Amino acid sequence: MSPALPPSLPAGEATRRTALSMALAGMAATAHAQQASPELNPPPGLWQVARGRGFTFGAAVQANMLATDPLYAAAYEREAGVLVPEFEAKWSSLQPKEGEFDFSGLDAIVNWGQARGRPVRGHALVWHEAFPDWALAAIAEGPQRARGVMAAHISRVLNTTRARIRDWDVVNEIVADPPGSDTPQADGELRNSPFFRALGPGYIETALRMSREQDPTLRLVLNDYGVEEDTPWAEEKRRRLLNLVRDLVRKRVPLDAVGIQAHLQMRNPFSPAIFGSFLRALRAEGVSVLITELDVREGDSVPEDYVARDRLVADRVAAFISASAEAGVRTFLTWGLVDRFSWTVIQADVARRDGKLHRALPLDWEYNRKEMWRAMARSFNTAA
Repeated sequence: MSPALPPSLPAGEATRRTALSMALAGMAATAHAQQASPELNPPPGLWQVARGRGFTFGAAVQANMLATDPLYAAAYEREAGVLVPEFEAKWSSLQPKEGEFDFSGLDAIVNWGQARGRPVRGHALVWHEAFPDWALAAIAEGPQRARGVMAAHISRVLNTTRARIRDWDVVNEIVADPPGSDTPQADGELRNSPFFRALGPGYIETALRMSREQDPTLRLVLNDYGVEEDTPWAEEKRRRLLNLVRDLVRKRVPLDAVGIQAHLQMRNPFSPAIFGSFLRALRAEGVSVLITELDVREGDSVPEDYVARDRLVADRVAAFISASAEAGVRTFLTWGLVDRFSWTVIQADVARRDGKLHRALPLDWEYNRKEMWRAMARSFNTAA
C-alpha cells in the first residue's frame, strides 16, 4: 500500500509543472523509497517493447532526481527510450534574467540521455506559464518589445541545443478552454496568454516561423490538451484545435506535428472511434501526431482493491493507445514514469479529494511495473 504524501500545495500556488511542486514531490517521496524488484521488472523495458513494433516510448523526467535517486535513474534507464524535461527547458529555467541563460538542468538531462543513447525532446519554447517576472513585464510593454523578447529566447535556445535536441514543443497550450460543456464560444478560441495580448493570434505563426528560421530541419510541434474524451467540452476543444491547425497549414506556416497531451480522466467517457477520427483529420493536414504527456486521473469513486483500480486504468490506457495507433500515431510519452512523482498526487487541483492517490503512471510507488505497464506493452505488441 502506498504511503501518504504530506498536504498538497494550496490550489492558488499550484501550477501544473512548477519546479517547486516537483521538488516537493521528490523530497516527500524519496524517504520511503524501496528497491524495485528485479523479478517484477525483467527485460525488455517498455521502450524496447515499443521499438520492436515500430513505436517510440519515453517519459518526462526531472534532472535533480536523475542525479540524486539511483532507483529513479534505474527506472528511466530500464523503461524510457526518450526523455522530456519536466521543467528544465521552460522559460523560467532557461532564462531567469533577461539575457542570462542557464542550461545546466537541461544539459544534465541531455548528457544523461546521450550516455545511454536516449534522445531528448524540448518542452517548451512558448507557453502561457513558467515566465519569470522580467519576461512578463517586457512582453506587456508592447508588440515590438514582445517580438524581440520572443526572438531572442528562441534564437539562443535553439542555437544552443541544435546539435542535441531535434524535436521541440514550440507553442504549448494555445487553444482556449471552452467555458462550459454545452456553451461553446463563437470567438475567443485562443488562450489569452501574455504573447496573445501583446501580438494577437499571430504570435503562434511568429513563434513557428522564428523557429524554422533558426533551424530548417528541427521538428516543430504544437502541443495541447483536453481533446481526448467523449464530452461536449472536449468536442469543442477538438474543433478549435483542428481549425487552428488547418489555418496554419493553409497559410503555409511551418508545422511538423501536433502533440496531444493525453491527461486522461476516468470520470469522462472515451470513444475510440471519435478520437481516432480526430487524429486522422489532423494527419490529413499533413502533420504527424504525438502523444506527449500521457497519464490517468481516476474517477470520483474507485474500488478499494488496488488490483481492480489498476485494471480500470489499464483498460482505459489500452483503449486509448489502440485507437491512437490505428490512426497512425507512433510516439507515446508519459508525463513521468513513477506514481510517487506524478503531478496528480502532489498538485491540489488534480489530486483526489478523498485522500486516495491517483495511480496514474506505468510504475507504482516502489518503481515496479503495474497493470498500466502491461497494458501498454500488450497494446504495442498487438497494434497494426
